[in-house]
Amino acid sequence: MGGTVTADGVTARDLGLRGPRGWAFRAVSFEAGPGSLITIEGPSGSGRTCLLLALTGRMKPTEGTAVVDGAELPRRMAAVRRVSALAHVPGVTDLDPALTVAEHLRERALLQWRFGDSLRALLRPRHEGREERRRRIDSALAAAGLDLASLPKGPRTAVRDLERAEALRLSLALALVARPRLLGVDDTDLKLSDAERAEVWALLKSVAESGTTVLAVCREAPDGTVRVSTTGADGAPGEDEDRDEDGTDGEEAADALTQAGRA
Repeated sequence: MGGTVTADGVTARDLGLRGPRGWAFRAVSFEAGPGSLITIEGPSGSGRTCLLLALTGRMKPTEGTAVVDGAELPRRMAAVRRVSALAHVPGVTDLDPALTVAEHLRERALLQWRFGDSLRALLRPRHEGREERRRRIDSALAAAGLDLASLPKGPRTAVRDLERAEALRLSLALALVARPRLLGVDDTDLKLSDAERAEVWALLKSVAESGTTVLAVCREAPDGTVRVSTTGADGAPGEDEDRDEDGTDGEEAADALTQAGRA
């Protein structure tokens, strides 16, 4: 697919990643402008999570190139990680079932303030830091559509007591605390009712419309998105005939991370 690279957008040219069990994905090419909702579509085990992690700078592609927010992959993976955040990725962004929603949010905001923001932010008076973290949490909750008052015990609700859609929204809120330019979301439509699925897609479209480019892994993408498929022309996962058809995306990601190294 031709065209000029757009700052803040995402492009890929013949991107591929090979793991111990063969190609996780291969020959992925697409172009999307800033604020797009990009859907990585395919069956479980077709390399969707690996592609998500590659495009957010967490895994090193084996072949091809991509450009995210003007930074080329795989050469500038660290730069891509700085402008991206992940939500709902098994083994990467797992929530602690024993912690409360409030504890998760406070921890994420504090980590962002200490390690993700500028030195100038760290030098602010303590009360200004607290206010800024509170603003970030409130903004992230609003963007993720998570109303703490509607939870069984409000902000003191433990993660293990959340419904699946609520846990997904919390994971989104935690990622949005960093105010990323690129948001990657795994398993977007897994085990959700039709109504919940529609709500989540509407939410992700809203996030994209606010200016954050969204990468969303799903089994079946809705209309109005930039669709990226991880299946070959015959519908088989990837392009490797020896691929384990019973494998899951999480297993493929773990294998490829072991080989390529977590960045």
